[in-house]
Amino acid sequence: MELKVQNINEIINYQEDSVVSKVLLKKDTGNVTLFAFDENQGLSEHTTPFDAMVQIVDGEAEITIGGEPHTVKKDEFIIMPANVPHALKAIKKYKMILTMIKA
Repeated sequence: MELKVQNINEIINYQEDSVVSKVLLKKDTGNVTLFAFDENQGLSEHTTPFDAMVQIVDGEAEITIGGEPHTVKKDEFIIMPANVPHALKAIKKYKMILTMIKA
């Protein structure tokens, strides 16, 4: 692994009408993935068997967890518990870091 300071905005860019992702770290114990969502783009409701933390680094998202919507903005985060349905939608285009803990 290359050890250097990196800038999120240089790693991933917004793409029109798209969701873009890049895995930053992948281990047996968990993953860290960077996402960029264009406005009104999202991920439909789904579940995962692992806890995950979503940290918004730019923009604003609506993250629905267990049927309850949460507005999460730049510099805020929310935990998505394992096995609870969740969905994500861009209120404004946003970038997020998803940290998924598997063990």
